[in-house]
Amino acid sequence: MSRTMSLLSLSATMLVFCLWSGGAQAQATRTWVSGVGDDANPCSRTAPCKTFAGAISKTAPGGEIDALDPGGFGAVTITKAITIDGGGGQVASVLVAGTNGINVAAGATDVVTLRNIQLQGLGPSGNAGLNGINYTSGLGLIVEHCNISGFAQNGINVATTGGSANMTVHDTYVTHTPTASNSRHLEGLSPPGSGMSGQRPIPAPAFCCFLPVLAQPRP
Repeated sequence: MSRTMSLLSLSATMLVFCLWSGGAQAQATRTWVSGVGDDANPCSRTAPCKTFAGAISKTAPGGEIDALDPGGFGAVTITKAITIDGGGGQVASVLVAGTNGINVAAGATDVVTLRNIQLQGLGPSGNAGLNGINYTSGLGLIVEHCNISGFAQNGINVATTGGSANMTVHDTYVTHTPTASNSRHLEGLSPPGSGMSGQRPIPAPAFCCFLPVLAQPRP
C-alpha cells in the first residue's frame, strides 16, 4: 500500500510539473499569422495562426505578432503590451461590421504598437464597423503606417480615463468616417482635430503629445 501511494504521489507530481512546463512554454515572444494559417497551430513561422485573436493568446507580454502574407486577420482585443505588425508591401486587414476593429484595453504600464494594418469598417453600409481602433486604457498606443476607412463613428476613438495614457500616430490615413475628411493624413503632435475623438489633453512624456491627433494633408 505504501509503495502504491508513493507511486501515485510521484505520478501526480510529474503530471503537475508537465502541465506547468507546458503552460510556461505556451507563449512565445514572436508569433505569426497567415491567410492560410490555423488558430489551432502554435503560431510559429512554420505553423502560423489564422487570426490576430488566435495569436495574441500565444504571444508573451511585450512580444510581437507578425503577418507572413496577405490576409484578413479579424478583430482583436489587446490587454497587454504587444506589437502587431502587418508587414510592409502586403495587405494585413481587419474587416469588421457592427463592432470595433481593434480594442486596446491594456494595463497601466503597457505600450501597444499597431503597424502596417488596414482597418476596414464596411461603411457607409447600414452595418458599418463602429471605431477602427478603440483605445480605452494603457500607458501608450503607437499607430504607424496604417489605413483606417469606413467606420460609423471614428477612425481612432480615444476613451482613456487615467492621467498617464499617451498616443502617437504616424503616417496613418483615416478616410470615410463621419469625423474625417477623405485623403487626410495623421502626423505627429497636434491639438484635437478630424478623424479622431476624445478631447482630453494629457501630459507629454518622451514619446507623445495630446489626444487626439489632428488629421493633416500629406506634404
